[in-house]
Amino acid sequence: MTFRALMLNEQDRVVTAEVQSVEDSELPQGNVTVAVEYSTLNYKDGMILGGIGRLVRNYPHVGGIDFAGVVESSDDSRFTAGDRVVLTGWRVGETHWGGYAERARVNADWLVRLPAGMSTFDAMALGTAGFTSMLAVQALENHGIGAGPVLATGAAGGVGSVAVHLLSAASHAVAASTGRPQTADYLRSLGASEIIDRAELAEPPQRPLGSERFGGCVDAVGGTTLANVLTQMSYGSSVAACGLAGGNGLDTTVIPFLLRGVNLLGIDSVMCPFAPRQAAWERLDELVDRDLLASMTTTVGLGDLAALGPKILAGEVQGRTVVDVRG
Repeated sequence: MTFRALMLNEQDRVVTAEVQSVEDSELPQGNVTVAVEYSTLNYKDGMILGGIGRLVRNYPHVGGIDFAGVVESSDDSRFTAGDRVVLTGWRVGETHWGGYAERARVNADWLVRLPAGMSTFDAMALGTAGFTSMLAVQALENHGIGAGPVLATGAAGGVGSVAVHLLSAASHAVAASTGRPQTADYLRSLGASEIIDRAELAEPPQRPLGSERFGGCVDAVGGTTLANVLTQMSYGSSVAACGLAGGNGLDTTVIPFLLRGVNLLGIDSVMCPFAPRQAAWERLDELVDRDLLASMTTTVGLGDLAALGPKILAGEVQGRTVVDVRG
């Protein structure tokens, strides 16, 4: 039996992508086989499609760091045929074949059964970005939101867009930072009450502490932006760091942590244990406005991904991109 997949190959350090027919016998080892319905395009997917960062070491390879679908067969008692499931993280799409295919074989430990009210499309309209955003929002809430709006950096991207909506849905005032002024109306439609030009936060901070401006932050940018934001956090507030689109360095001082009690919270969505995973998906099911989610989502096919990879790396993709692997 065969299925369609976007197969990546490498020659002379150049990665190429082509939709091919693949035999079931070529699937990697695992105890659950899933009929994939949808995957997504994330920043890391763009890196994998471009062969950047050596995230993939063995070719041929099927990328796609997340997917949602229906269990076809299972050797694990936790899942039976017909179960609707979602997978994010666990280095699937990097070291293990991922979601850019009509079929996937994975370890049962990596799967979460979808909440009853969530479709497989909704799950991937959220995807890794939405799951990461939810972990970040929950981390901020667990540590307490300070005075001032909660900032979302890289707000027009996948993580940022969902973060803006989730924060607003959870009744927090939201400031959205973006370098694309044309997205202001879009961000306001998601719940942002304030739009901040990325340039305001992109310069190195002039002082160890600035005015107390933000009661929390979901930061998908890192680098200089994160260093700048730390100086503007209100007393006892927290920054949930979940991305590095602006760089992985952090040139800052300990002053915000010592004099304002600011918390820097690392958000790992890849190896996150099962219990917080399940809790995050259940909270997403409660908070997310499905119509609003659809409005921030574009649907593409497997054949579109090679061209979209460079665009997401350049910050040219707005909102969420769902991949219909059957289309």
